[in-house]
Amino acid sequence: MNTIEGDLIKLALDGTFDVIVHGCNCFCSMGAGIAYVIQQEFPEAYAADLVTTKGDRTKLGDYSYATVERNEHQITIVNGYTQFHYQGESVLVDYDAVELLFYRIKKDFKGKRIGYPKIGAGLAGGDWQKISEIIDRQLSGETHTLVIFDR
Repeated sequence: MNTIEGDLIKLALDGTFDVIVHGCNCFCSMGAGIAYVIQQEFPEAYAADLVTTKGDRTKLGDYSYATVERNEHQITIVNGYTQFHYQGESVLVDYDAVELLFYRIKKDFKGKRIGYPKIGAGLAGGDWQKISEIIDRQLSGETHTLVIFDR
């Protein structure tokens, strides 16, 4: 896992990544954190989330996506369903969902430059050490970068 500090969205818009992945809940709510920034910057990604079934637990580990053209770059924004709900005091991230999501990411976006924030370790309250080990294992052999988001 490469790690850099910066603005994931700006880096994607500048052509650093082909694919950006962020964690979502299963209730089509991109109201906080980086999901909100993505909703504002890439309404196509939010639209892709909205066509999924709200509150469907079977979305865990799956994703919706939108591929957009910006600044002469094609970027695929992946809404990864890594948590069922978005409310509560407990850990909201589902580690099995993270595992399955990144298994699918590797299979579906093989050879692409992938960027992501600390998925599941922010508002979802997950253990970044555990999540990063899952991502490293699942994306073994791929070019992938954690962006410590500073927007």
